[in-house]
Amino acid sequence: MPELPEVEAARRAIAENCLGKRIKKSIVASDPKVIDGVSASDFEASLLRKTIVAAHRKGKNLWLQLDSPPFPSFQFGMAGAVYIKGVAVTKYKRSAVKDDEEWPSKYSKVFIELDDGMELSFTDKRRFAKVRLLKDPTSVPPISELGPDALLEPMTVDEFAASLSKKKIAIKALLLDQSYISGIGNWIADEVLYQAKVHPLQVAATLSKESCATLQKCIKEVVHYAVQVDAESRHFPRGWLFHFRWGKKPGKVNGKKIEFITAGGRTTAFVPELQKLSGSQAAKAVSKQGKQSNRRKGRQDEGDKDEQEIDEGDIAEKTTRKKEMKPKGPAKKKIPAKRKSKESDGGTDESEPDEDNIAGNTKPKKGVKAKGQVKKKLPTKRKSINVDEENGGGTDEEDEDAENTKPKKGPKAKGQVKKVPAKRKSKESDEEENSDGTDEEDNIAENTKPKKGTKAKGQVKKNLPAKRKSEESEGEENDDGMEDNDDEDDKVQKKRSKKVTDIHSKTGKTTKKKVQPSQTSKNVKTKSK
Repeated sequence: MPELPEVEAARRAIAENCLGKRIKKSIVASDPKVIDGVSASDFEASLLRKTIVAAHRKGKNLWLQLDSPPFPSFQFGMAGAVYIKGVAVTKYKRSAVKDDEEWPSKYSKVFIELDDGMELSFTDKRRFAKVRLLKDPTSVPPISELGPDALLEPMTVDEFAASLSKKKIAIKALLLDQSYISGIGNWIADEVLYQAKVHPLQVAATLSKESCATLQKCIKEVVHYAVQVDAESRHFPRGWLFHFRWGKKPGKVNGKKIEFITAGGRTTAFVPELQKLSGSQAAKAVSKQGKQSNRRKGRQDEGDKDEQEIDEGDIAEKTTRKKEMKPKGPAKKKIPAKRKSKESDGGTDESEPDEDNIAGNTKPKKGVKAKGQVKKKLPTKRKSINVDEENGGGTDEEDEDAENTKPKKGPKAKGQVKKVPAKRKSKESDEEENSDGTDEEDNIAENTKPKKGTKAKGQVKKNLPAKRKSEESEGEENDDGMEDNDDEDDKVQKKRSKKVTDIHSKTGKTTKKKVQPSQTSKNVKTKSK
């Protein structure tokens, strides 16, 4: 970007080719971002028929002195440049306009045609420049706020050292401050600090007197040399940092590595091997580097530890996977086998089917409801109960139905265990009654067909007394030939023994006739009398 040498080269080109000539034509761009404080038409009118008397510069600012005010002023910004048709003027990367492009360039902000045919143009590709029309440019900002010009108003060594001792900011930031020294830009500041072997972040007030003198000398030499060659970089000495600071990757200058940091808000190139911090800043830098190295080491250690933990975790996980490989497969295959075996066993153990089917099957297949399982099991249980009745097992079907009427919400195993003793108790009482000559098995098998929802216990309590009465009446009716005056105890004993004998001798149903309820009740009343 244009700094003091580039602006000075433009000033010299105008002074050599345009002085004493009158402005014949002017074209000003309608760009209020660049043309500051005046319309394009007013600007054009103020230039016509005026003669260029002189060209002045301070820092990075250039203005033309005409035979009468106001005067055009140019602040170059980042890409401002002056071109004179047919005259070689310094070109730099950001502002270069090719010779084969249209003239004036589409980037032209102010175009002037002189009376002898000479043409000049001020261009700005990036539109950071400012063009003003001022009566006295040196008396108003920004020129009035500039510090001494680095080329035209150099400070002595003592003045320079005294001024630095009052500045407690980094030296690179101070050199870029146009109110301190005008004309030094980013590349000149890096160059003079490299040649003076001063670190860009070194605080200005901490510089020794020797460092101040060296730095002042380098500023003068670099600026003068660059101006002397009209800012043509190809003429700069090969040992300058300028030739190696533009690469995206760090390079080397004179065999020394170049590094980049940010200083004064700008990207800064320097050579750490030569440009070192001094004084208390050096001690702080060493301490900071130590902390940073410790942090890096700690991060590496943590990374190694994490990697080790990950490796150990992977090993443990692989071992666990080998031990627990396919844990669910066998379980799913075994469950149907258990159910099948229990269903085929029938009524071997009355409490087991409900526990296996309801409590044990905690993971039913998708789409299969608990109700469906219970409904499929019920017919099997009832069938097994009928088989037991035919074999004379004395199983109470009504008790089984009562137990299976509430399987929906998964009855607890404890409830089932409590019901088993009740069944056994009823069976024992049935056996006692059968031994007394009661034919209860036949009555339950033939006459009892309980409806859904009826309780077994209620039916047993109601039926047993009636059966006992009928049996006693039947016994009395079949023994009509016996004498009334015989002892009732002997008769009863004989009847019971006879009944027991008949039950054991017969494998099927008894052939005794059923007595009508009315006859039974009459006989009972006669007997009691």
